[in-house]
Amino acid sequence: MVAPSFDEIRRAPKALLHDHLDGGLRPATILDLAAEIGHELPAATPEGLGEWFVAAADSGSLERYLETFAHTVAVMQTADALHRVARECALDLAADGVVYAEVRFAPEQHLEAGLTLPQVVEAVLDGFRAGSAEAAAQGRPIRVGTLLTAMRHAARSMEIAELSIRYRDSGVVGFDIAGAEAGFPPTRHLDAFEYLQRENSHFTIHAGEAFGLPSIWQALQWCGADRLGHGVRIVDDIAPDAEGRNSLGRLAAYVRDKRIPLELCPSSNVQTGAAPSIREHPIGLLRDLRFRVTVNTDNRLMSGTSMSREMALLVEAFGYGWAELQWFTVNAMKSAFIPFDERLALINDVIKPAYAKLA
Repeated sequence: MVAPSFDEIRRAPKALLHDHLDGGLRPATILDLAAEIGHELPAATPEGLGEWFVAAADSGSLERYLETFAHTVAVMQTADALHRVARECALDLAADGVVYAEVRFAPEQHLEAGLTLPQVVEAVLDGFRAGSAEAAAQGRPIRVGTLLTAMRHAARSMEIAELSIRYRDSGVVGFDIAGAEAGFPPTRHLDAFEYLQRENSHFTIHAGEAFGLPSIWQALQWCGADRLGHGVRIVDDIAPDAEGRNSLGRLAAYVRDKRIPLELCPSSNVQTGAAPSIREHPIGLLRDLRFRVTVNTDNRLMSGTSMSREMALLVEAFGYGWAELQWFTVNAMKSAFIPFDERLALINDVIKPAYAKLA
């Protein structure tokens, strides 16, 4: 079998569920926006700045990794800046062959220059619409859904959940909580999750990245998450039995049996210490055991990555071919927070025909 090349992977349609808007800016854009507001940056060229972000995020610590966002969030405080970043995000993803993406951001982090929460959301939604329209005109159609994120160390989750319902017919497809896991369990935000369930809405929870099985258990059994943001530590509930076969604990079996999607982000997981390397990343085992595995970028700037690069790394590490890459893509599309018939149309009309040609 000839392994798919990077250029071939780039042309293949891809679906992305876990991508942060403030983690995917173009370095040149950060420089432009920082100059407008007088924000000091650690490098003065796009190349140097891009290298700084990857190096600073490559610490093995989730907390240190999160510190890099101080610079991106600082330049995303006006409606024009938010619109530009969202527009460029849609264009960059489409150029990489992504046909469906859910991009998340925390509205509460963009209020320092006087914007209101609705103004923040509307600026981002308008930017996604503009970028998607440009991409379609270039022959690269993409659909971008937005996830509104609440910060787990703050106390605005109910407010952000209500905002996600307010804009759910305008491009917001779901809700999320993010930030440092240790010391900030998802159960602190139980009222927001119960409200979303009453509103028949979708939500994912960052869980099982830096923190282990209790984080995943709470996200699912207390909060009712539809998907697990990362969820990589579910591997801690899998162990070889006396005959060397993989034995699933109760929680791992539940996650697999219920087909709960895992939003795995290989490069990011290596950077934050959740996995020692791509080759040793639990995605190989979880895929072999047929968990609902999806492949994601997390933060394209901090990881110096793209969906094509993530897939190419897996091809290199695990010897995957087109069958596996299609499986990951269909898994993501099945798990998307848009209506079933719209998911099915992308799978049957876009993804499967393209992979059939590539294979």
